[in-house]
Amino acid sequence: MDKLPRYRTGLAAIDRQIADLVDALGPTANAELIFELIASSVRLARDNAGRGDLKIASAALKEMRYAFHVFEPYRSARKVAIFGSARTQREDPLYDQTRDFARRMSELDWMAITGAGPGIMEAGIEGAGPDQSFGVGIRLPFEAENTQFLADDPKLINFRFFFTRKLTFVKEADAFCLLPGGFGTMDEAFELLTLIQTGKSTSAPIVLLDVPHGHYWETWRDFVTDELEKQSYVGPDDLSLVRITDNCDEAVEEISHFYSNYHSQRFVGARLILRMERAPGDADLAALSKDFGDIIERGEIERIEATDQERRDDDHVGLDRIAFRFDRHHWARLRQMIDTLNA
Repeated sequence: MDKLPRYRTGLAAIDRQIADLVDALGPTANAELIFELIASSVRLARDNAGRGDLKIASAALKEMRYAFHVFEPYRSARKVAIFGSARTQREDPLYDQTRDFARRMSELDWMAITGAGPGIMEAGIEGAGPDQSFGVGIRLPFEAENTQFLADDPKLINFRFFFTRKLTFVKEADAFCLLPGGFGTMDEAFELLTLIQTGKSTSAPIVLLDVPHGHYWETWRDFVTDELEKQSYVGPDDLSLVRITDNCDEAVEEISHFYSNYHSQRFVGARLILRMERAPGDADLAALSKDFGDIIERGEIERIEATDQERRDDDHVGLDRIAFRFDRHHWARLRQMIDTLNA
């Protein structure tokens, strides 16, 4: 490395040794990031971090590395994360609903990611099939660790920490389906909504699925509306981030429609770029700029070619794209824009 990153250990001789080590690994497009990972370890040593802190940092990094490795061969496949109670019994209608949903998504060439435990998780893997499933488990003393459908499967990962496990769910999934559950399901639902509402996670469809005539998510929506929205703790558009349904067909359609034209998004500089199969024409583009002017900081929405940064990363350069200066306070409204692009 001829030029060292700005983030270093603070020890010139050690920095040079790290740079030589990175060079010895061979050519890589991300040499500066490898350098910074090693530099962070040295900084922990210089900070005299306690053994407990070091064990947390080491275990978390090892868990993330292994998860990245497991998912890497499947990057091109769309994946839906399925959340719900581990206590759901096989005779419960929720089990059948989950299995049917996962089967329908698998028929559309989607893969399923579940928590690799019993109940809703096992139903999801049964529906999608082991070849189309990932198990992202957590080691708990009071629940079965793994579902029988993923025994010895290389796509099974067992985590020590909830935070690394949830990071894997959110990072790897393109859509989310939540069935009724307990504290864990509520935690996953609200954290997922928080991440998308604040732009810490990319826009994605979220389906809250119940059995026909079930009222679990309807009661949840009443709480959000009566206790959160009326107190202005959430915005009037935030519930557009989710689709509540008791119909499996509607759940599948919600996810499929989200990607019927829209593909992905990325910030390049100050502009948000939305990639899609078909960019809108001039009249529709002008209508978008007018209808969603409240989320445009300045200027208008424009059709553009792939940027230099996207070409450098080979980041879906063949797709159409539009770009604008996005006001990052309005992620729910961005979801509404994506729905319009798909329409």
